[in-house]
Amino acid sequence: MRLPYVVLALAIVALDRVTKAAILAAMHPYHSVPIVPGFFDLTFVQNPGGVFGVFKSLDEPLRGLLFTIVPVGAIILIAAYARKVDPSRRLTHASLALILGGAVGNLIDRFRYGYVVDFLDLHVSGWHWPAFNVADSAICVGVALLMIETLFVPETPRARQGAPAAGPAEPAGGDRP
Repeated sequence: MRLPYVVLALAIVALDRVTKAAILAAMHPYHSVPIVPGFFDLTFVQNPGGVFGVFKSLDEPLRGLLFTIVPVGAIILIAAYARKVDPSRRLTHASLALILGGAVGNLIDRFRYGYVVDFLDLHVSGWHWPAFNVADSAICVGVALLMIETLFVPETPRARQGAPAAGPAEPAGGDRP
């Protein structure tokens, strides 16, 4: 991963840590402060599950193992993949940095508290999106950008250097005219 992307990942971790420290210092669990009434609150939630509370009902030994080993493995794989991505694929690198920073931010919570600190609470007409945090946001934005680039941005010629050149097919059996 190139230096600007390492800085981006570290910035995500730092922003995540600062916002979570502020919530931990100012609020108690499940306390809510309306920011935009009827739409957005700060609500301190101790999330033992994954992103947006996925798998929070798993028994503790399995949940703890799952949410420690999987993120560590993902962090290693993301870092290894980022080293192989062509430097011209800036959006890919930025996407991976966002995902990496978010994964590290939430993993720090798991090691420190045994749960992830969530506090961004969006709701409309009684419907609530699961509470989330800066790290979750970075992961989701990173995944979305990675999908957009994969689907809509063509590969650069430099990224295709290892691919065989397209040309006329060789006659069957290796016979040449």
